[in-house]
Amino acid sequence: MAPYTVAHMKLGILLRELGYDFSGDERLRVYLTNTLEEGFHPDETIGFAEYIADEADAAASVKKDEPIEVIIGNPPYSGHSANTGDWITSLIDAYKKVDGKPLGERKHWLNDDYVKFIRFGQWRIERTGRGVLAFVTNHGYLDNPTFRGMRQSLMQTFTDIYLIDLHGNSLKKERTPEGGEDRNVFDIRQGVAIGVFVKEPGKTGPARVHHADLWGLREGKYRWLEEQSIAGMEWTELALDPPNYLFSPQDTELLEEYEKGWKTTEILPVNTTGIVTARDKFVMDFDEASLLNRIEDLRSERLSDEQIRGRYFTGKGAAQYPAGDSRGWKLPAARKQVIADPEWKERVEKCLYRPFDARLLYYVPWMVDWPRPEVMRHVLAGKNLSLITARQNKGDYGVYATTNIGTHKTVAAYDINYYFPLYLYPRDDNLLDAAEEGRRPNLSPDFVGELSEKLGLSFVPDGTGDLAEMFGPEDVFHYAYAVFHSPAYRELYAEFLKRDFPRLPLTSERGLFAALAGKGAELVGLHLMTSPTLNNLITRFPEGGDNVVEKVRYDAANKRVHINNTQYFEGVPEETWGFRVGGYQVLDKWLKDRRGRALTSADVRHYQRIVVALTETRRLMREIDETIPGWPMG
Repeated sequence: MAPYTVAHMKLGILLRELGYDFSGDERLRVYLTNTLEEGFHPDETIGFAEYIADEADAAASVKKDEPIEVIIGNPPYSGHSANTGDWITSLIDAYKKVDGKPLGERKHWLNDDYVKFIRFGQWRIERTGRGVLAFVTNHGYLDNPTFRGMRQSLMQTFTDIYLIDLHGNSLKKERTPEGGEDRNVFDIRQGVAIGVFVKEPGKTGPARVHHADLWGLREGKYRWLEEQSIAGMEWTELALDPPNYLFSPQDTELLEEYEKGWKTTEILPVNTTGIVTARDKFVMDFDEASLLNRIEDLRSERLSDEQIRGRYFTGKGAAQYPAGDSRGWKLPAARKQVIADPEWKERVEKCLYRPFDARLLYYVPWMVDWPRPEVMRHVLAGKNLSLITARQNKGDYGVYATTNIGTHKTVAAYDINYYFPLYLYPRDDNLLDAAEEGRRPNLSPDFVGELSEKLGLSFVPDGTGDLAEMFGPEDVFHYAYAVFHSPAYRELYAEFLKRDFPRLPLTSERGLFAALAGKGAELVGLHLMTSPTLNNLITRFPEGGDNVVEKVRYDAANKRVHINNTQYFEGVPEETWGFRVGGYQVLDKWLKDRRGRALTSADVRHYQRIVVALTETRRLMREIDETIPGWPMG
């Protein structure tokens, strides 16, 4: 009601100042409505329901029948949209196809409100047959791979599209091309863009797509936007190529080279996003006894649901649910499941939460929102390696190896990471069990065939080969792990790594394959914390005290990582302190996640071993680049 009232007031004042005669019956054509609803039928008990219904009916008539030619605005951005009506949902279906085929995505962000408003505007301009849609929105649709159907659909509707990427995405830690500071035009973390979509009468797409970037500080961006016009700007016209139809510039020569590699999903076809608990603080812990005590309280018939909520849940979940509940989880039903489970004490599993940070997870479907059993059961089945990487990278590109189940944010602070198990095990009815007998590699036959042909080696389906006559799944894993850690690879293909899963170039040189597989195996050992090198500590923890992590800071002059006023780790190289795995500065993140806790002697040693692992990782990354003769690999 507030913006509706203010709009009438301001327009009324302006019209009066212009001399408009208000004696007639004509009303301002400003309507109270939900744009994303086809119609509106309020509850009869709501005050002024009849008036609101009349207003909504008039608005619906305009939306459907009037020849609207201009739609402008700054619609809301909300990934978890409450606008889930059948009408707008059916319109969004047009964005779920590309080149006539379904997207095939497990998860997308097409239900965000700003996407729905763009879809409404597109639909309305289509009905008119001409017009302009101009929005300031989240800039994610410009290059997010799951928005490719949306981009193609917009191209087909409009004749010209003008896009100004205003950047300012603090989630991506965006900086100007010169390395300077880049700020948002609004007080938000999500980067934004101006999109102007033009449909000329009697013409159809594909549209010509014009792109411009605007970097820098907020005031500078404001001045630039005030001074510019679409007609007077310098635009880059984009070549929109299938299947992604990206609304942002790309180096087409490098892209062609990069796309010759095998996409991770084509190499390891069985994969999924990491586990989402929706209640980390309840179902995860550093200590098994503390975790089981909470579960025991959940089982206790002496405690009511309200007491459980008051003791363990803060009510920070979605407003439409009681504290602690989520869409797929309700406390009363979960308690019944836990009480009925005779093996409730056996449900604790080690779970990789962040790089080098495995915690304990109470892992059952009735306590975890998204347990991902289709992949995690293979991880739990036996000795198994998994590759972790993200499809998108707003922050730093990350790849990591594990033998544990893990979460959807293990290496991706701002995105969602996926797990790619190396081996698959026979199906078992139990979520947590699968026999080791009969395991097979999770490698596509086409990929294995091409690599075998290039190397002139036969493939053994288990373990490693001698690399003189044969290679195995773990050789492939180690080779890929080395390539994905190459600094030159990461720099050369940085733009493409932001937008999709990494691609693996293949070599036909056996010696190079073997050398990289060796480097990759060393890296995997470091990251799994199994390498004997980790016992060669390079740091000290010299001062006594309570070991409580209070304020973490790095003293570069003395190479010390302080955990409180008196205690510190000494001998930490500055480059190692700043080293990042995916979205995380590992040494900083690991300690800050333990703020308020006292480090045990095992914790202290583990942290010292992480320092060795990261220092050795830096060395191996340099050696990998020295091993690869040049790009593209052949």
